Amino acid sequence: MKVFNDKVSLQKAIAPMRANGTIGFVPTMGALHQGHLALIKQAALENPCTVVSIFVNPTQFNNPNDLEAYPRTLDADVALIKSNIGENVVVFAPTVSEMYDEKLSTEKFNFEGLDQQMEGAFRPGHFDGVGTIVSKLFELVKPDRAYFGEKDFQQLQIIRKLVSLKKMQVEIVGCPIVRTESGLARSSRNQLLSEEERNQASIIYRVLNEVKKRFSGTNIAELKQYVEESFASHTLFRLDYFEITDEATLHPIKEYDKQQNYRAFIAVYAGDVRLIDNMQLN
Repeated sequence: MKVFNDKVSLQKAIAPMRANGTIGFVPTMGALHQGHLALIKQAALENPCTVVSIFVNPTQFNNPNDLEAYPRTLDADVALIKSNIGENVVVFAPTVSEMYDEKLSTEKFNFEGLDQQMEGAFRPGHFDGVGTIVSKLFELVKPDRAYFGEKDFQQLQIIRKLVSLKKMQVEIVGCPIVRTESGLARSSRNQLLSEEERNQASIIYRVLNEVKKRFSGTNIAELKQYVEESFASHTLFRLDYFEITDEATLHPIKEYDKQQNYRAFIAVYAGDVRLIDNMQLN
C-alpha cells in the first residue's frame, strides 16, 4: 500500500492509474471505523483505483479544544485499510501546511440555505471549511466518484451542491449509515465515549425509530416534545437539537405532506462529546 504526504507525489502516482479506468475517492479525517471501511469497500468494488485521504481539517472546527481532542491514528488507519481492503488503495495523509500552503484560509460559498440549518446554525462557518477542503481534494485527486456516508446527511447534500456550484465532473455517492449492534451510528467520536456512555447511547437510535413509527400520524410539535422529554431526565445525554426537514432543501417542516421526502436529524451531547444521527422517515 502506498502512502503519500505531498500533493506532487500523489498526483504522479495517480496519473498512470487513470488509464485503467475510474478513480474512486473517500475523503476522511482518520480514526477509521467500520463506517469508513464500508465506503472504501464500495469505492474499491466500483473503481479500479481507490484513493483515501486522511486529514483532520482545521477550518471546519469551531472549537479549538474539539480540534485538539480529535483522534489522530494514522498508523492504525493504514493498517486497518490494508487488512480489510488490501494493498490496492492509495492513501493521502498530508500536513496542514501541505493542504493550505502558507495561509489557513476558508473559501466562502453560497449553499442556498443548506448550510443554515442544524449543524450550520450551531457551528457557524463549519460548512465553508468543509467546502474548502473538499474542493482542494477534488481538484487534486480529480476522482470520477466520491463516497460519503449518510450519517452526515447535511454534509452530503452540501457536497452535492458544491459540485454543482463549481461544475465539477465527479459523481457523489451517498452510502447508508453503518451502526453498531445497539444502533449507535459509527463515528470517530465514539472513541471518546466512556463505556457506560457507549452502552446507553442506543437511546438515540431508539428515539429516531419511534419518531419514524409515529411520523405519519403525529403532528411535528408533538414529535419534538416526545424527543425533548426522552432526553430531559437522562443522566448521561443532553439534547442539542432535533429537527424534521424536507430531505432535499433541509428546511424544517411544520406539517406532513406525503408527497415529500422527510428526514429526522438529531444532535446529542454525552459530556463534551457531540453525537449526530439522522433517519429517513418516509
